Amino acid sequence: MGWGCSGKYGQYLTGLSAPKLQLLPEELDELQQAFKEFDYDQDGYLHYKDVAECMRTMGYMPTEMELIEIIQQIKMKWGGHVDFDDFCELMGPRMVMETTDMVGLPELHCAFKQVDSDGDGRISFEELKESMTTLLGEKLKKGEPEEILSDIDLNGDGTVDFNEFVMMLAAH
Repeated sequence: MGWGCSGKYGQYLTGLSAPKLQLLPEELDELQQAFKEFDYDQDGYLHYKDVAECMRTMGYMPTEMELIEIIQQIKMKWGGHVDFDDFCELMGPRMVMETTDMVGLPELHCAFKQVDSDGDGRISFEELKESMTTLLGEKLKKGEPEEILSDIDLNGDGTVDFNEFVMMLAAH
């Protein structure tokens, strides 16, 4: 992206590639809810045959190869059934992989401040034009900055606030 926050942004990106050892509370809650839903006999175990469907309801679309590997792991390592801890061990790395590329709120604020050079909490036409030239390393064609601003200025006030900035990044 080219936005740097005292060198911390690069460190942040590097940190993202390191595996997280613990799941977030909301991720654990999601796993717990899914586990309970597919523990049909409420014995505290999921049968290997139900794990694929459970994963799909959580939004994971494992390939046939992944499923074969997962089923083999469940059969070999856990005798065909997984308890909640085993399920977390199985799903945890997948959840971490899914979130490693996500940028957090502090990084978004940092990027916003880089563009909002006067620090007034709004990105003006001039700030947008200047930052685009700096970030892209070339001058924009006539009318391009205005077009960009009109696309991301959702409330039509002629500036981009933080919420509009986040929406712009989410759309791209």
